[in-house]
Amino acid sequence: MCGDATNWDEEAYRESILREREIQTRTVFRTVWAPSFNPNPECVVVASSDGSIASYSISSCVSKHPIGFCSARAQRLLPAEPEGFLEGHDGPAYDVKFYGNGEDSLLLSCGDDGKIKGWRWKEFTESEVPITFQGNHMKPVLDLINPQDKGPWGAVSPIPENNAIAVDPQGGSIFSAAGDSCAYCWDVEKGEIKMVFKGHADYLHCILSRASSSQIITGSEDGTARIWGNSVCSYLKGLQRAKCCVTYCNLTNIWFYIDCKSGKCIKVIDPLKDKKLKGLISCVSCIALDASESWLACGSGRSLSVWNLTASECISSISNGASIQDVVFDNNQILAVGADPVLNRFDMNGMILSQIQCAPQSAFSVSLHPSGVTAIGGYGGLVDVISQFGSHLCTFRSHCV
Repeated sequence: MCGDATNWDEEAYRESILREREIQTRTVFRTVWAPSFNPNPECVVVASSDGSIASYSISSCVSKHPIGFCSARAQRLLPAEPEGFLEGHDGPAYDVKFYGNGEDSLLLSCGDDGKIKGWRWKEFTESEVPITFQGNHMKPVLDLINPQDKGPWGAVSPIPENNAIAVDPQGGSIFSAAGDSCAYCWDVEKGEIKMVFKGHADYLHCILSRASSSQIITGSEDGTARIWGNSVCSYLKGLQRAKCCVTYCNLTNIWFYIDCKSGKCIKVIDPLKDKKLKGLISCVSCIALDASESWLACGSGRSLSVWNLTASECISSISNGASIQDVVFDNNQILAVGADPVLNRFDMNGMILSQIQCAPQSAFSVSLHPSGVTAIGGYGGLVDVISQFGSHLCTFRSHCV
């Protein structure tokens, strides 16, 4: 029996197909837990490939989505209703971080448009604008953009993207890993670049602040990680204020002074040096520091290496079945996700302790809450929240622009 095509709307049908395809191919590039005085996870913030920044209530997601996990069912999930929503960037949003703690913290994001933006977290969470009208309802209090190289006859290069950011609230600094192979140190108060770190041969994937040593660590497409000394603003205490050039940061209510230190590369870490001699090159896609900032984990292709920074020595090298795309320390263990739907847990010597299936078929982010709960984000716009015991608390699809 033939259907009635009298009122068939070809354009609407085409738009619905394209919309569905867009939802299915959207990617969550970063998840981060929001600051809270509650020991239990309350809210997770995600940065997505459509440029959006959205926050989700864990209790709401748990109540609306049945506990349990099924990969096939996860692919059919409808977008969850966010608590807050921002159209943050023109192009993908690659990273999101919190600058400071509590209600006075800033929500920072960076993306393909070469910008770093910051919004007041308290204002974001207390907004009374209905979620359907959110997106551009808040103006950022911080809006930074990467510089462009100048060529002959007035020509300028494209604005390089920001692939990752790191923060040093006590020093008043934000660090960015850019697509022009440079890392930048930004002054939060002045909105200006304080230092540029040059030395990598290709664009940067990741960046960390090692505040205890006034250093930053970068990972690049050139296959190396580098440790840099920097001019991080050191936290000012007591009578030191009388001896230094003092500045007051209105955004964070912190006094700081400029401690001019070297911006030179201190050490080059080459996780796959032996393989490169055989013509195999893999980028350093992700890096992580433990709580003591003495141990570094480097994800490079399908390998994960663990380094003792005090001894400048690689103590273990781990082979994985798929490319590793994000890592995080959990005390003396390492969590890693990548181009397969698995959350891997390793010990420091490289032994696999557990493997838990997760919803994203390719995961780009794993975020660990102090309670032990993890949030994994990746392909399909999916976020999988896993308890400290390995059970799936909830799985949801992020909201789209």
